Amino acid sequence: MGLKIGILGTRGIPNQYGGFEQVAEHLSTGLMKLGHDVMVYNSHKHPYQQKTWNGVPIIHCYDPEYILGTAGQFIYDLNCILDARKRNFDMLLMLGYTSSSVWKMFYPKKSIIISNMDGLEWNRAKYSKPVRRFLKYAEKLAVKGSDYHIADSPVIKTYLDEKYKIHSKYIAYGADVTDKVGTNGLTEYGLSKREYFLLMARMEPENNIEMLLDGFHASKSDKKFIVIGNTGNAYGSRLVEKYKADPRIVFLGAIFNQHKLTGIVKYSAVYFHGHSVGGTNPSLLEAMADGAFIAAHGNAFNKTILRENALYFQDSKEVCSIIEQHDKLFNEDFIRNNYDRIKEDFTWDMIIHQYDHFFRQCYLEKTGKQFSIPVAHPGQLVEAES
Repeated sequence: MGLKIGILGTRGIPNQYGGFEQVAEHLSTGLMKLGHDVMVYNSHKHPYQQKTWNGVPIIHCYDPEYILGTAGQFIYDLNCILDARKRNFDMLLMLGYTSSSVWKMFYPKKSIIISNMDGLEWNRAKYSKPVRRFLKYAEKLAVKGSDYHIADSPVIKTYLDEKYKIHSKYIAYGADVTDKVGTNGLTEYGLSKREYFLLMARMEPENNIEMLLDGFHASKSDKKFIVIGNTGNAYGSRLVEKYKADPRIVFLGAIFNQHKLTGIVKYSAVYFHGHSVGGTNPSLLEAMADGAFIAAHGNAFNKTILRENALYFQDSKEVCSIIEQHDKLFNEDFIRNNYDRIKEDFTWDMIIHQYDHFFRQCYLEKTGKQFSIPVAHPGQLVEAES
């Protein structure tokens, strides 16, 4: 017996934005293949306007963000929640809580509410102090308004469990593993293997993009530094202006074609990962799966995933040092160990089965209805305990 599941909290599928949209893509299609009935909520402004995507039904809801800015996200989430009240979902998966938890009084009473709690949103540098206070309040509302909670990082799980005295479930993001890596992306953007450094991130301060570019700008490297990410916001525009005199720094904008990205990531001289707030970052897992040589900001989130298989930096001087010595620092074991880690712990197939197993456990606990539960690794089934 499959569950009727609604996925809320993203701009929609196919992914045109970021991590949670990617999760929605993989989870919706994967859970459908496992026998569940899954629907994904999309913004009515999403570029994809069909009613289904890869067999997954899509519900388009009015989203005034393009008119109201951030305030529009709250209205969009409310519209999705109000629609969900009519559909008799067994379960609602809330991806994030920033603009949805304030509407917890409208959550469908008969649906099991599971929230993926995202990173420590209130700790992001882009937010003012009043906004950070609101985000802490929204986090608290999300915990109280949900029946179950998912953390995408062991660090986040520890924080949630200790602060709110709950037992959240750790389920990471996933990554696609392939041995066939093309060079289409390199050809399209005029790149040569190992002749460029790379970062791929949203243009936000906590991703330490300015630190990375300052370090590179101060170096004597004759390689390019490629930046992938939408520079349309104020922070991104400022960075483009700041480094426009350095022809080595190239902003390519956002690229969502995973086939092209795989080659660009794999063949970079060093893949720099500056993320310092949040949980298990999808782009980091993808870099590991693609076989990149990684240098990461030395925080607990990144070290939990990469362990000893990366170079670490804390400031622009250390970035500069890595850039100027990267040939000597190169370590093939790092690449192989990270790739093996993905295959062992982070394939999307495993992550989907972990979600499926957890959902069925939650349903059994709430309803007392019993059925077979697949374990985290595909291909094996175990009977749920009564």
